[in-house]
Amino acid sequence: MIGTPLTVGTAGHVDHGKTALVRALTGRETDRLPQERTRGLTIEPGFAPFDLPSGRRLSLVDVPGHERFVRHMIAGSSGIDAFLLCVAADDGVMPQTREHLDVLRLLGVDRGVVAITRADLADPDPAARAVQALLPRATPVVAVCAPRGEGVAELTAALDALAAGLARRTAEGPARLFIDRVFSVAGAGTVVTGTLWGAPLAPGDRVRVLPGGAVARVRSIQAHDRPVTRATGGRIALALAGIGRDQAPRGACVVADAAGAEPTERLDVDLSWLEAAGGPLRTRRRLQAFLGTAEVPAGCVLLAADALEPGAAGPVQLRLERPVAARTGDRVVLRSEERRTVGGGVVVDARPPRRGRGASAARPPVPCTPSAPPAPARPAPARELMEALAALLAEAGLRPPSRAEIAGRLGAPEDACAAAAAALRERGRAVEAGGVWFDAAAAADARARAIGALASGDMSLGALRDLWGVGRRHALALAAHLDQSRATQRVGDVRTLRRGARAV
Repeated sequence: MIGTPLTVGTAGHVDHGKTALVRALTGRETDRLPQERTRGLTIEPGFAPFDLPSGRRLSLVDVPGHERFVRHMIAGSSGIDAFLLCVAADDGVMPQTREHLDVLRLLGVDRGVVAITRADLADPDPAARAVQALLPRATPVVAVCAPRGEGVAELTAALDALAAGLARRTAEGPARLFIDRVFSVAGAGTVVTGTLWGAPLAPGDRVRVLPGGAVARVRSIQAHDRPVTRATGGRIALALAGIGRDQAPRGACVVADAAGAEPTERLDVDLSWLEAAGGPLRTRRRLQAFLGTAEVPAGCVLLAADALEPGAAGPVQLRLERPVAARTGDRVVLRSEERRTVGGGVVVDARPPRRGRGASAARPPVPCTPSAPPAPARPAPARELMEALAALLAEAGLRPPSRAEIAGRLGAPEDACAAAAAALRERGRAVEAGGVWFDAAAAADARARAIGALASGDMSLGALRDLWGVGRRHALALAAHLDQSRATQRVGDVRTLRRGARAV
């Protein structure tokens, strides 16, 4: 096997052929629960190994497409490195296609391949064009008919090419495994499964299960039913000695080094509120927060505004009903009581003090007492990284790369890049909107051009996109910047100029 195992998750609307496609690629049946086979749909994520012609191994995660099981889709997708999006040729883009793409974007997963399934039932080109319009970057599209095997070789080649230029998205930090299954095996004891984040794990390592703090020893490790002496990523199973099943529940996190991943009941998040959220986010809104495989109710406290309008972004503190094991740079997805994905973003402080609107985002000093040791100051971002990021954003103009791409280009962890972007924002050299970092001068020019055009009448997102000459992702972010800077307000499907708005 060549290189570190990568994890690729399926995505797409229910009954668009994800499970059949995984079966055609791997020969494995990922519908493992009796009710899944009876009902003909995936309820919980299934997993299958896929050895590519190049020798690279993928862990394919087959996630549910039905709207009632999107919560399982989020858990299965939290540690993936890329996506395999399935869109049926005879159906085209459907509601869960859009929601799954929203979830992937909120998780920072922007690399993948699109399979237009059921290509024997309809012309695949209309579905291909429709889905490409929703994607933030050029993505390979392959038409397939899984039952006949048509297009499977071409899809395999596209996945191989993708893997050749792909790095593990969750490679930074100490070893962590968010548990998605737990069971007992005679002779092995308690076994947990999940996708490995961070540093490698090996048999004999001592680990803790958070929250709870149960201490265990890794007795053995398997990757897709084969024992391994060192796990470096991908889908694995850990046999843990010294703990029972009840001490390692689904949603808990196995950590080899608890530093920086202690349980927390508060998260400061750089939050993107989706266009499809259906209304503004206000303080005291109750939502369901997903981090790793953990799912917990959370209250929202806006830190810089009275409300976040659809398509806008801003700092929010999430107050969780029970603790989760989180680190700075982790991704959070939020769903509403109506079971819709409404937002998410990046954790910028995993252990913040309790605060409300207008409070400084900097952690205040803690009195040095035996019961409350001083909190370590967050290190300032390196000036070299700040300047490199500033140069990259200035060169990109209104089409900056995604955060993950920026981290890859600069060769720095994503949380370090986020700290550098925050420092640039404080100095007026960068703007953040809709989860995208822009050069401040480029964003100001886009704002000025929009104000000039809006003086003649309201504009749709499509009209603004044409004005700026950008794709949908960047247009959404720039429109959010207009709203955040009080230049515009969104009324239905158009932006209207606020009274007194001016270019700055």
